[in-house]
Amino acid sequence: MRHNTEDSGGGPGRRAVLGLGAAALAALPGTVARAAARDAPPHHRQALDVAAENALPGAADWRITRAGPARAVEGFAERVSVLAGEPLGLRVSTTAAAYTVSAYRMGWYGGRRARLVHRSGPLPGLRQPAAAMDAATRMARAPWRRTAELDTSGWPEGSYLLRLDTTDGRAQRFVPVTVRSPDAAGRTVLVSAVATWQAYNRWGGADLYRGKSGTAASRALQVSFDRPYANARGAGQFLVYEAPLVALAEELGLPLAYTTGVDLARDPHALDGAAAVVSLGHDEYWSPEQRLHVTRARDSGTNLAVLGANCCYRRTRFEGSPVGPDRVAVCYKEDYARDPGFRRGLPATNDFRRLPDPDPESTLLGVIYAGYPVDAPYVVTRPEHWLLAGTGARAGDAFPHLVGVEFDRVNLAHPTPRPLEILSRSPVVCKGRPSYADTAYLTLPGGAAVFATGTMRWVEALDATGPAGGRANHGLDARAGHFTRTVTANVLRAFARGPAGRDRPAEDNVADPVPGGPTP
Repeated sequence: MRHNTEDSGGGPGRRAVLGLGAAALAALPGTVARAAARDAPPHHRQALDVAAENALPGAADWRITRAGPARAVEGFAERVSVLAGEPLGLRVSTTAAAYTVSAYRMGWYGGRRARLVHRSGPLPGLRQPAAAMDAATRMARAPWRRTAELDTSGWPEGSYLLRLDTTDGRAQRFVPVTVRSPDAAGRTVLVSAVATWQAYNRWGGADLYRGKSGTAASRALQVSFDRPYANARGAGQFLVYEAPLVALAEELGLPLAYTTGVDLARDPHALDGAAAVVSLGHDEYWSPEQRLHVTRARDSGTNLAVLGANCCYRRTRFEGSPVGPDRVAVCYKEDYARDPGFRRGLPATNDFRRLPDPDPESTLLGVIYAGYPVDAPYVVTRPEHWLLAGTGARAGDAFPHLVGVEFDRVNLAHPTPRPLEILSRSPVVCKGRPSYADTAYLTLPGGAAVFATGTMRWVEALDATGPAGGRANHGLDARAGHFTRTVTANVLRAFARGPAGRDRPAEDNVADPVPGGPTP
């Protein structure tokens, strides 16, 4: 399962802009009253004012325009997330005499998509060692020392790209990091899928799919966060599978919170009182702890939006490294019996649906991963559904290339919660076998709703504005962009108001004949 990624076309001189709103919890929707009673510091009871933050001036120059030679500058953060005010260590390698760090908070900002929150003065450059690889697991890491520490005081919660610029003007690279929200109550939580980013990161020679020989036999059995991202000029999968949704959600001005899958695994209270949680475009690797905590939130009334496909497919485990806790993602897959953790009695690090402890993702999502690769039109079958309001879509309307590169479907051969409503059924052919992709809406006894798109290209399509058959975004056109943006806005607005299934229960149609493909 190899996926395309696209490049984005604390030192001296600190420049900080706060931009934090003062909205009280009582003004937020959902189960905010529960959070108000929690014993927490005052700043834990104050949410980011998304509209006020995005009214601040954006930065049009955040993108990388000078990639430079390989290894001219690159780096990684010592933590995938921090709370505002916590120090953030960086480990940077460069061939230049000096470099700077610019911290861009990603959002809408009138369409500019980023705001400069901090820029360092020149920091001394250091050429650090080449990658080190563990012989037993083929895990690559960067054995580097810390070169900078950033003071994140006043940084608003959100998704950030730190841009490294050599002072000679020759090279730039990104380092992604999340300034996570201290409280999710009453907010829609956007979850960065950092474990999946690492699973596909080949910096140092190997990822969880192939190694230096280019074959699966040489793949890594675990991957380290202690290294830069090789793809998207250091941004991992953020720019393709997450940034378009972040921009749309912030443009809507909804109460938002930010975290990562690693943080959800670590903290059983990370989703307490959340109105909704959003899984973004490619969110394949989950730990059992993350799945447990998301399931508990869903069953207590927190809505779940899955804006991709292949979600919660691989069972992984986080372990520490010399840099810190949870810096290694372990996933032996079909070689799980070789995993020392499994031999100690820990869960197998293979697919959730597989033996020895099968737990298909359909029990959480309603849909289940069905295959790769596909490229097919997305076909609307339930245009009257409230989630499609404003799209102008009619039954049978098709959006070329919107289903891909992986897809999910409803499959009653696996445990499937009900009631479940299929909104689109799109015929596909995967490796010569006919199948179909489903967009589905599920509601649960606790009042929560689950929306699953069934296609990995959904978030990418949010940025589609060009003509049909264009080269950008897999040929997705402006029609697909309008459709996905409208549906996503409907989902986000409804889910932000609290348990959507109470007022809008799913009308189960799984057994109904559905145009465009066979029933499950």
